Amino acid sequence: MTGLDYLWQALTPLNVLLALAGVVAGTVIGSLPGLTATMAVAVLVPITFSMEPASALILMGAIYTGAIYGGAYAAILLNTPGTPSAIATTFDGYPMAKRGDGDLAITLACVSSVVGGLIGAAFLLGLAPPLAEVALAFGPVEYFWLAVFGLTLISALSEGNLLKGLIGACFGLLLACIGVAEISADIRFTFGSQVLLGGIETVSALIGLYCIPVMIDLVATPDRHLKVTQQPRGFRLKEALAISWLGKFNLIRSSVIGTLVGILPGAGGSIAGLVAYSEARRSSKRSAFFGKGEPEGVQATESANNATVGGGFIPTLVLGIPGTPPDAVILGALLIQGVRTGPSLFTENGAIVYTFIYGLILATVLMLPAGLVIGRYAYKSIITVPKAILVPTVAFMTMIGTYAIRNSISDVVIMIVLGVVGWFLNRFGFSPSPIVLGLILGRIAEQGFVQAWTIGAATEDLTGMFFGRPISLVIILFTLISLFYPLIRKHWATTGGTANAG
Repeated sequence: MTGLDYLWQALTPLNVLLALAGVVAGTVIGSLPGLTATMAVAVLVPITFSMEPASALILMGAIYTGAIYGGAYAAILLNTPGTPSAIATTFDGYPMAKRGDGDLAITLACVSSVVGGLIGAAFLLGLAPPLAEVALAFGPVEYFWLAVFGLTLISALSEGNLLKGLIGACFGLLLACIGVAEISADIRFTFGSQVLLGGIETVSALIGLYCIPVMIDLVATPDRHLKVTQQPRGFRLKEALAISWLGKFNLIRSSVIGTLVGILPGAGGSIAGLVAYSEARRSSKRSAFFGKGEPEGVQATESANNATVGGGFIPTLVLGIPGTPPDAVILGALLIQGVRTGPSLFTENGAIVYTFIYGLILATVLMLPAGLVIGRYAYKSIITVPKAILVPTVAFMTMIGTYAIRNSISDVVIMIVLGVVGWFLNRFGFSPSPIVLGLILGRIAEQGFVQAWTIGAATEDLTGMFFGRPISLVIILFTLISLFYPLIRKHWATTGGTANAG
């Protein structure tokens, strides 16, 4: 069969309907704080058991890509990432909404997500086997240095205060150490509490640190949540397309970054969005406006995190190694249907794989009209609903979403406590982003470090293990550049200004 035959199979009425339904369902679920892309896929997996494998894959892929985009709604309108991959979207999306450009930010996020999703799917279609070999080259020590690289990025993105960014990241690392250690099973920082044995759940912390401070401020101030001086201006698609065309290199670069990060099992959209955002800011002529409502920032993070969908499927399908948690759920559903992933999948079950890839491209294209319609409704609701209704509704959704993750009331309590702590930290200029990324990356860093140390000690070559591998050296180089770039740029600005004054 040819590629055109697979395309026609993907375009059957049933598959088109499944792709559209999956995108809509995923977008709605992903927009609700606490209901992650993993949960969206997991909840709807049983529906696929009676379907053909290709149709089941198309539905799950559509749900996944829709949920990743849906996280942008809460990030832009509530300053609360609907999914962890939308953390960096809050940096510029929420400031855009506060100045009255929330509708433009949502449309721009939709266009960027579609571009990123298409580029990620194109890599999956054309370069899956060789890119999967890249994922195999990453061992524990590479994941350790990748986590360190992510931590230096978030500290560098702390506008105006590198020290507070580093302190926030360290606080997040401490939170990641609470509970039973994954490798040694040591019990740490629980202070005798049974509640803390399970550790701090990432999404619960994310909701608490981002959403609770916003709700406290809403209750404490008489002002409306978003000040809109004029009537909503519709989809604003023409403006978003014009901005996207001007930032086309940013979109392509961020999408490639998202794809490459996505193929690394366990890395995920939060790291991809952060790396893409940092690179966009570093290379932009408008870097001073990042963090204040710069559209390029929304472009970078949304194109990157949606590109991880196609990137994550590369190791999942080629190697049988899930790239992200939703990929693990989808992999399990495939195994139940008797489809075994691996290097031979593309030859033995080519009809299933290629039909799915074209279906994923179809779902990504359908995300544009579906996302625009849902986004317009979400924006109109947020700016017109009175605070007396908005605050209790959001509070209810956050508690239900937090409880649903592990069916634990303790997670709700932890979420509220971290929210109050986050509110006080905001008063002193500490951003929640370094804390959340420290929590996410801390576990990756610890696991990679302990495993690499164990291997290095067994081979009596600790130095070579940590500093003698080519990929590790490249990541270390980028880490040093990221850490010291803000200081170097500040030094150049100071010396340049002095020289000009002279």
